[in-house]
Amino acid sequence: MLVLLGTGVVANVALIKNKGFNGGFLMVNFGWGIAVFSGVVVAYNSGAHLNPAVTLGLVANGAKAFGNAAAHTLVPVNFVTVLLYIVAQLIGAFIGACLTFLAYKKHFDEEPDPGNKLGVFSTGPAIRSYAWNLVTEIIGTFVLVFVVIAFGHQPGTAAGLAALGALPVALLVVGIGASLGGPTGYAINPARDLGPRIAHAVLPIRGKGTSDWSYSWVPIVGPIIGGLLAGWLALLLLPILTK
Repeated sequence: MLVLLGTGVVANVALIKNKGFNGGFLMVNFGWGIAVFSGVVVAYNSGAHLNPAVTLGLVANGAKAFGNAAAHTLVPVNFVTVLLYIVAQLIGAFIGACLTFLAYKKHFDEEPDPGNKLGVFSTGPAIRSYAWNLVTEIIGTFVLVFVVIAFGHQPGTAAGLAALGALPVALLVVGIGASLGGPTGYAINPARDLGPRIAHAVLPIRGKGTSDWSYSWVPIVGPIIGGLLAGWLALLLLPILTK
């Protein structure tokens, strides 16, 4: 649901002959925010784990279980469960991207620019500089994971991502896109980028061009680093900041 609606808004803005064509980056930001809202609602019983960077950040923050205690879906955190969560996130992202392709098939056929077609599926830098693109993704994902963990420290909320309402997380993603999304398109989620990039590589998209694998490591490594740093630093700082 996350990737279907997220890549869908990009397709609406980027591909020619769409009713949302040239809708602008802010439309993309809001579309991704609503996509996150929908994904969190649907994935509530998993602990709303949609993003490997968030999953790993919560592990770094000391999470002992994933899931929803109220729904009795808690599973212990270990290597196998973390790996299964990440694999499921990648599969979901791949399926969502494939559904976007089906929804916009005729517009993919009409679009002459291979870069616009790839941009529906995966992120890319406005100015290609791998080191600085990596820094941007680290910072954006740090903000995401640190604030998500901070939500769980607010009075009246139970700790953990599963306790969060979907709306605050959605607004956070809109804010990250509007403030930090310009340089790289704010992947802030390895599954969101890698799953659709694989879909782009294997789908029969007319005139699609390269899948830009030379850049693909940035939206994987950057978010993982940012998520881990956020989880570790939240252990040190949030007990002080939220007293």
